Amino acid sequence: MNLPPRREQFDVCIVGSGAGGGMAAWALTQAGARVVLLEAGGPWDNTKDAYMLRWPYDSPRRGASTKAKPFGEFDACVGGWELDGEPYTLAPGTRFDWWRARMVGGRTNHWGRISLRFGPDDFRRGDLDGLSPNWPIRYDDIAPYYDRLDELVGLFGSVEGLHNQPDGIFHPPPRPRAYELLVMDAARRQRVTCIPARLSVITRAHNGRTACHYCGQCNRGCLTNSNFTSTNVLIAPALETGRLTLRTGAMAREVTVDERGRAGGVSYIDTATGKERHVRAKVVVLAASACETARLLLNSRSTRFPQGLANSSGAVGRYLTDTTGSDVEGFIPRLVGRTVYNEDGVGGGHVYMPWWLDNAKLDFPRGYHIEVYGGLGQPSAGWGSGIEMLPVGGGWGRSLKQDYRRYWGTTIGFSGRGEMIPNDGSYCELDPTVKDKYGIPVLRFHWNFSEHEYNQVRHMQETFRALIAEMGGQVSSPMPTRAEGYNIAPGGRIIHELGGARMGSDPSTSVLDANCRAHDVPNLFVADGAPFPSQADKNPTWSIMALAWRTSDHITALRKQGAV
Repeated sequence: MNLPPRREQFDVCIVGSGAGGGMAAWALTQAGARVVLLEAGGPWDNTKDAYMLRWPYDSPRRGASTKAKPFGEFDACVGGWELDGEPYTLAPGTRFDWWRARMVGGRTNHWGRISLRFGPDDFRRGDLDGLSPNWPIRYDDIAPYYDRLDELVGLFGSVEGLHNQPDGIFHPPPRPRAYELLVMDAARRQRVTCIPARLSVITRAHNGRTACHYCGQCNRGCLTNSNFTSTNVLIAPALETGRLTLRTGAMAREVTVDERGRAGGVSYIDTATGKERHVRAKVVVLAASACETARLLLNSRSTRFPQGLANSSGAVGRYLTDTTGSDVEGFIPRLVGRTVYNEDGVGGGHVYMPWWLDNAKLDFPRGYHIEVYGGLGQPSAGWGSGIEMLPVGGGWGRSLKQDYRRYWGTTIGFSGRGEMIPNDGSYCELDPTVKDKYGIPVLRFHWNFSEHEYNQVRHMQETFRALIAEMGGQVSSPMPTRAEGYNIAPGGRIIHELGGARMGSDPSTSVLDANCRAHDVPNLFVADGAPFPSQADKNPTWSIMALAWRTSDHITALRKQGAV
């Protein structure tokens, strides 16, 4: 009798191809595993699909944003805060904006590439202030993976010896631009630490990739692969092993379980046909982004897991955080009339300001860092809107055009990026009635900032205004009030959401163990931002990748033991 062939079973199924998913795919295929990678969006290749070096007039919209490209038509990331047919809902009184990428490589195709290590204090906040739990690991546990990541991917920076801003293995940093020299001088006088930025952009040839040529368009996708993307630095070499199967247009619906309560694979919707498909695997790794991973776990309900998969603690979807943010820009008269020249540099600031103060002397418990912007970069669509707000701008006709030329590059801005403390009021859950176009229940968000965050952002605003005044500049906007939230960015707007499946030593209060393995399901792992028990005053991508590599090594060890 001829029986139908048994469906193929992979060693590992990974959901999501961004920073964590790409890192896991690379590490596991290098270790010999046969991996299938599910990505809800479409394919992408920097070397063929990037928008680098296009002029605004190459587009009828002059590069202006579209619904699928909120950061501009030439931005490399397909996605946004609103996706057709894929809504999310908000609890009454909630403001939360959820960014989702829909392409291979996810957000790594357009991120700012600020690549900061979490510091020793960031893993033990429970000991230091008791406002969030300690991580079940310490800096020394993850430091070797930061080192390996630095050597594999490459980043520039400088050795500074700052206690909670650990140094890495750096390429030489680019020199500060003219406006950044002004910032550094003002920061010195204000006693604010200002050092070379730390970005995953290579400034010398590295692992077969070409050094940055300083076109300043990293967010458009890099044709020379000089900056980091999961797409071309991790997934492309994983595909070359012959052990990675990449399936695009695969919208994950749920993790399936077998009769033993172990993960058996992933059901997904083929977005091209609308048909449901299933992939079998011995190990499942979720790396769909913090909130999407929580959604998958909550939607994976069964008689064995009625609250959702790996959710016996009730902690799935809970303790969400996002980086706090606020911005101020000022007009700097000293920059009027300076020589105009190409100072593009890398696609981001050449300097930044790590946290420099002692919170014990302040009225908020966690810090922030400062990012700097300005200069003579290529004007984008909408540039100069509001020129009448400058002390010397405005008018009409020829004089207005002359003002645009005269005042181009005369403003400097500061963006604060700070640590939010997890709280019980910030979480996501499945909406009881609303489903997306694939028939999958959508997330409903609850969000709450505490006085810790508002006081922190007030301090940002005061610091930025002091720095602009130190440069002899003028801020056109008044200091925001507490009633205005000191202009704190809404939750989700900084696109650094973390938590939702936090790691911990106690299965009754956490979802994952110290190796990002589910307490309830021995062959289920998470490799995105969901495991983070707390934020830090640093961008999370470098830590997501280091943690994903560490988790992948643990999976490899378990596979060798025959435990998964």
